[in-house]
Amino acid sequence: MSRDLVGYGQTPPDPNWPAGARVAVQFVINYEEGAENSVLNGDKGSESFLSEMVGAASHPDRAMAMESLYEYGSRAGFWRLHRIFTERGIPLTVFGVAQALAINPQAVEAMLSADWEIASHGLRWIDYQTVTEEVERAHIAEAIALHTTLTGSRPLGWYQGRTSPNTARLVAEEGGFLYDADSYADDLPYWDRQHGRAQLIVPYTLDVNDMKFVAYNGFSEGEAFFRYLRDTFEQLREEGGRMMSVGLHGRIAGKPARARAVARFLDHVLSTSDAWIARRIDIARHWMKEFPA
Repeated sequence: MSRDLVGYGQTPPDPNWPAGARVAVQFVINYEEGAENSVLNGDKGSESFLSEMVGAASHPDRAMAMESLYEYGSRAGFWRLHRIFTERGIPLTVFGVAQALAINPQAVEAMLSADWEIASHGLRWIDYQTVTEEVERAHIAEAIALHTTLTGSRPLGWYQGRTSPNTARLVAEEGGFLYDADSYADDLPYWDRQHGRAQLIVPYTLDVNDMKFVAYNGFSEGEAFFRYLRDTFEQLREEGGRMMSVGLHGRIAGKPARARAVARFLDHVLSTSDAWIARRIDIARHWMKEFPA
């Protein structure tokens, strides 16, 4: 399998966003709480990734502080973000880990009532780098089945996040996803033809992402996050014909000061007249219409 280091080069296509928008803005809430590493889930140790305890170790027993940090996301942070977005009528996509969705039916109902897209974030919020192909394939199938039971329809978008070398091929082979988001390679969607069928890729982001609050090289307070959001938006808006993804988590951006920065950015985008705020599935369908495989 080869790598594409060229992409669109100097001449990216004009996406012809609806209503002449210069930039398509897309928000994601990652819903992972309860599906992270835990001995309660049969894992060898506790979670150590993406929490306020930066650099935490994984323990071969329950880590109560870590568990409670994750619990904040589903108990409080998700609902704060839900209020901020629904009060403004802003659509978004949820990357929902199937096991996490199953634990909190109220949250799933709130997502559906808001007409948010619920894309699949896999079966578990674990690192699949060394998981065998057979197990990962089974987890993908189980994630789709559980997701369908919980939401009433199968997921059309996919984002594993903590991928293996096999993930993209397994997703393409499954054949039912309109888009795969497991890429950070571009500011526009693109078609990947490496795995036997043309699979639309709608890239995601790790820089315009609240995960940078819980990283050594990240944001230290909300104002910095707001400035980064705003400057990314304004740069892409100036260039025109681009897509901006914003990644959020209930346990991170759902904290009060960070949520305030998110709200400020939403109001900034709404104050302009040339941004298309869309769910990822809407962007995927638009791309498939404008640039069929």
